[in-house]
Amino acid sequence: MESNVAPAKAPSIASILNNPHAGKSDGWWWPTSSSLPVVPEFAPLNPLPKPGSDLTRTDFTPYIASFSDPFARFHDIQTHTKSTLLLDDQNGENALVACLREVPSLYFKEDFQLEDGVTFKSVTAENLVVQEKLSQYLDVVELHLVREISLRSSSFFEAQGQLEDLNSKIVEGCKRIRELKETIRLLDTNLVGPARKLQELNVKRSDLVALQNKLNLIIYVNQALSTLNLLVASADCAGALDVTDDLQHLLDGDELAGLHCFRHLRDELATSIDSINSILSAEFMRVTIQEAGNMDAAITSKFKARATIAINGEGHEVKLDEEETSNFRDRLLPFVIGLLRTAKLPAVLRIYRDTLTADMKTAIKTAVEELLRVLCAQPLDSDFVAGERVVDTDGGSSSLASRLRSLPPESFVQLLKAIFMIVQAHLARASEVKKTIEWIICHLDDHYAADSVAAAIALGAAAAETASEADGQITTFSQFSPPSNFSRGFSIHEKGNDVTTMSHLSRNFRADILRENTEAVFAACDAAHGRWAKILGVRAPIHPKLRLQEFLNIYNITQEFITATEKIGGRLGYSIRGTIQSQAKAFVDFQHDSRMAKLKAILDQENWAEFDVPDEFQTIVTSLFCPKSGTTGHADDDSAVTATSQTEVVQSSSDPSMVDAGVPNISHNTEQSDSTSTHPDSTSQSNDTNSRESGRSNPRMLSFGGVSYHMVNCGLILVKMLSEYIDMNNSLTGLSSEVVHRVVDILKFFNTRTCQLVLGAGAMQVSGLKSITSKHLALTSQVISFTYTIIPEIKRILFLKVPETHKGLLMLEVDRVAQDYKVHRDEIHSKLVQIMRERLLVHLRSLPQIVESWNRQEDTDSQPSQYARSITKEVGLLQRVLSRTLHEVDVQAIFRQVVIIFHSQISEAFSRLDISSQQARQRTYRDVQHLLGCIRSLPSDSKSNPPNWGQLDEFLAQNFCAEASQ
Repeated sequence: MESNVAPAKAPSIASILNNPHAGKSDGWWWPTSSSLPVVPEFAPLNPLPKPGSDLTRTDFTPYIASFSDPFARFHDIQTHTKSTLLLDDQNGENALVACLREVPSLYFKEDFQLEDGVTFKSVTAENLVVQEKLSQYLDVVELHLVREISLRSSSFFEAQGQLEDLNSKIVEGCKRIRELKETIRLLDTNLVGPARKLQELNVKRSDLVALQNKLNLIIYVNQALSTLNLLVASADCAGALDVTDDLQHLLDGDELAGLHCFRHLRDELATSIDSINSILSAEFMRVTIQEAGNMDAAITSKFKARATIAINGEGHEVKLDEEETSNFRDRLLPFVIGLLRTAKLPAVLRIYRDTLTADMKTAIKTAVEELLRVLCAQPLDSDFVAGERVVDTDGGSSSLASRLRSLPPESFVQLLKAIFMIVQAHLARASEVKKTIEWIICHLDDHYAADSVAAAIALGAAAAETASEADGQITTFSQFSPPSNFSRGFSIHEKGNDVTTMSHLSRNFRADILRENTEAVFAACDAAHGRWAKILGVRAPIHPKLRLQEFLNIYNITQEFITATEKIGGRLGYSIRGTIQSQAKAFVDFQHDSRMAKLKAILDQENWAEFDVPDEFQTIVTSLFCPKSGTTGHADDDSAVTATSQTEVVQSSSDPSMVDAGVPNISHNTEQSDSTSTHPDSTSQSNDTNSRESGRSNPRMLSFGGVSYHMVNCGLILVKMLSEYIDMNNSLTGLSSEVVHRVVDILKFFNTRTCQLVLGAGAMQVSGLKSITSKHLALTSQVISFTYTIIPEIKRILFLKVPETHKGLLMLEVDRVAQDYKVHRDEIHSKLVQIMRERLLVHLRSLPQIVESWNRQEDTDSQPSQYARSITKEVGLLQRVLSRTLHEVDVQAIFRQVVIIFHSQISEAFSRLDISSQQARQRTYRDVQHLLGCIRSLPSDSKSNPPNWGQLDEFLAQNFCAEASQ
């Protein structure tokens, strides 16, 4: 319904316009489609008259005539509108409100849409009356809209009136402007012109003077740039820096501001300064490093010519005499001053550090490669194991590491000595450079260049601070950034504060230079330490297998190298110290393991026969443990060992392959002292046989502290090993604690294994002994007693090198081992007493039968009984064996217990017997007297009279008084 009605009424709404050209007969509220508004064609406006021209009212006549009729109609409409508004106000209601009252509110909803089903039904299908009134509603709305529009058309006519007023004011303004311009023209011609002319001439003169100055400045800068290029090309760095300072001063000011021709001057100046720094840096490197390169070739050539080097850590130290030092300082001084002025000395010193480190590494590598060709061509050492060396016949067939490992120990030491000399030469040069820079920076008080150096330091400090602030970096300098002209950049107003700030900057700059200077030398030392440690690391699997003296040669030269380089570098070299300490510990561990294996093999093959002590072992004991003789390293000197068969028996070797070959064969010197029983008599017979076969009745013994000890082969080997441990302790002082631990281990092992083999009778299984005799026990007691006696002396010697922090625990360990040896010795003595007790009990078990036979038979034999003679014979044999082997104090202690056992056991055995017949009493009395005679003769520390008085004497006195009186 709406779609059919709305288009017909739309032209009426659109044609309602207030067109001034519309006909008077047309209704203003019902315009037709033919009365469309026509835009009037205005005549073009005449151009505005120039200032000072006359305008009249007749000039606006065409414009007024074209708008006279429309203006009249507009006036009528305005009058009608006012009357209508008055009528509406009188009715007291608004047109739109009336419209809303007549038309249903459904059509004014914001969400009114015919597409909506509910809305469509309410408008069309369900209410036909509403559909018929739609056209009426539309007319009502249009009527009220036209009325509202007409009510608001009055504002247009008000604007038109204001436009007329504005036009009149514009005309008046133009008139006044023309008058003012005329007045200004007269003033400009008569008064301002000459004064302005004079001012322009003065300005022109000033501009010409400034231009002349600028041209002179351009000429100066141009000439300075040309001079700068020539100075840089001729490597005159001092003159070039003077020119750059002047140019930098101009750049920091405003003299060159705005000169397009010098827009790249700052970059050119920076390029020139970089060139100067490059020249100074190159010359600095040439003087400090490159000129020292010939020393390596000289050392290498000397080594090749002699093939050996005898080095004494201080004898080959490279030093410059006073004249050479002075010349070197004079050569280095201008380069250092130049680098100070550009604040590049710290950076150049860092480059110098890297270059020095690389040069040190290259020199060592080159020397090793060249010297290996000479060393690998030398004949193999006789003691060097064949097959471990790879000869580099073609100069490069084997790697550098394999050739280093193939070197014999002596050749490797020679190589280290050559490297030592090369490193010393380089470090001596670096140390001289360090001293020279320190002299220039800190000790140049009375020198002719002292003022130049001070100014250069101040200039460099300021430049460094400026550069750090430009890069946005936080430095240790104070917040002060002066340019090249120091008086222009101070941010502090008081002069005293200015001086303080500059002094602070200079101190920081000096500290930075000295720090980098020290770091360069230390870095070179650290590089040398690293190369040395790497060379040692290549041979790490070989060094533990060396002899002690061979390893000590490497260890000692390394210590000399560390001491010499640390003295120059000023700091500890932890890397190389760790390397040599780890290899020394590996050496001690390997030597200890090999000695433990060797000692175990010797103990397993020991037959516990007395051994004739060679003189070298007495020399070892005397030199090591006697208070008047200091500890010496004679045990490491193979030339001190004689070529006798006995010396060969105890000759030790660090090579594990020689362990089996070094096990002594006791049969070379003496027959086996074993017997088929544990009887003391068989032991004595065996001992007599050994003495006769050895060709002497009294074999040589080992003396210590005025006391002599009988020794077996394993005891002598232990002495030799202990002397080697002491030598290791004296030589490898940093590993004294480790050596003490190893000594404790080997002493524990020797004591434990000896106890297993002798007291535990293990020797009967491992070495083939048929029995363990009292002679074996006595010799073992002597070895254990000797070891127990020298343990305090060993502890005293070893603990001279042990740190105080480790002494407490180590002393407890050593004391515990000493106590174990004492217990072992006492157990051996107890075992000897037990043997005699068992023999006594064996004979006493047959005593009841013997006494019973006495009661039945007559006494026809005046001699003691067979059991009594057997007991006394066995006791006598044990006494002879022990008296020949053990010390008197030990023999007395042993037989004191034997006497006590004899008194108690024999008296107890007789007291249990029934001795009723007279002949049995006589036989018993005779046997007791025989046994007491034997007891009286035994060595003892008893103070009784008669000697060794005991229970058997009391038994005799109580039961045989009559026989005793007869």
